[in-house]
Amino acid sequence: MATKKQRRRREKQRRHEWEYVQTTDDGEEVVVDSPRDVDTVAAEKPASTGAATDARGRPVQKPSLQRLGKRAAIFGPLLVVLVFITGGSDVSTGAKLFQAVVLLAVFLPLSYLLDHAMYRVLMRRHARKLAARRDDRTSR
Repeated sequence: MATKKQRRRREKQRRHEWEYVQTTDDGEEVVVDSPRDVDTVAAEKPASTGAATDARGRPVQKPSLQRLGKRAAIFGPLLVVLVFITGGSDVSTGAKLFQAVVLLAVFLPLSYLLDHAMYRVLMRRHARKLAARRDDRTSR
């Protein structure tokens, strides 16, 4: 007995006039004769050797200064507002801005280092998976 997920997947592969379709990576639908063909088409796809993906299935991007600049543009004003809200009334505006700049000077390099560390970990994990696949293919 097929599970609920498998039944939903089969129903999704079927179209109105009892056609079976396979959706390619480009989003095109390829008509196949039977559900067995759908399974064999999926099984014949070569193993992806492309970019590593994270837990959500999205490709992992290399850390960059451009992304760090975007992060600064997002969190900079938020940090300034936070410092102004929590700063109190006895602290001058210049001191509050200085605090926000110091917090950004600490936050941004640490976030870049964290991105770099996560990227290295995911790349190592991806390399291990590729090596394991290669070993499985050669041992067959």
